Amino acid sequence: MEHPDCMYCNKNDKLRSLMIEVGELPYSTLYLFRDQRHRGRCVLAFRGRHVDEMYRLTEEERNGFFADAARVQQAIANLVHPGKMNCGIFGDTMKHVHMHICPKEVGGLDWGGFFTNTGEPGLLSEAEYQELVAALKGQLGI
Repeated sequence: MEHPDCMYCNKNDKLRSLMIEVGELPYSTLYLFRDQRHRGRCVLAFRGRHVDEMYRLTEEERNGFFADAARVQQAIANLVHPGKMNCGIFGDTMKHVHMHICPKEVGGLDWGGFFTNTGEPGLLSEAEYQELVAALKGQLGI
């Protein structure tokens, strides 16, 4: 069931301005952030229904979502070889279960702290976005 204010449910212009849809996994949809200051940064959004809290997922949904997350993290790691993969589930302003997956480099941007959205975004060319999307799809087999 869609929620009228949820960009993940409605896949609206706001979502498309921030992210590019990579594809669907069994329990989620993967999006590549347009801001690629952290190469490979993605968001994994629960799919199938609008749900605002992890504890409102069924056990099967929760396990499936985290299995999708592990699969995505491995795919990103295979592509960018990060020093650490940061993951965050927040939802203060976007009340839909989703996970930020942010690869970070030792000594690089935001190392040792929380990944941020401040400063100039690291935008790519359309060809570079499509290359990264294709590489993720290839890693994930989607």
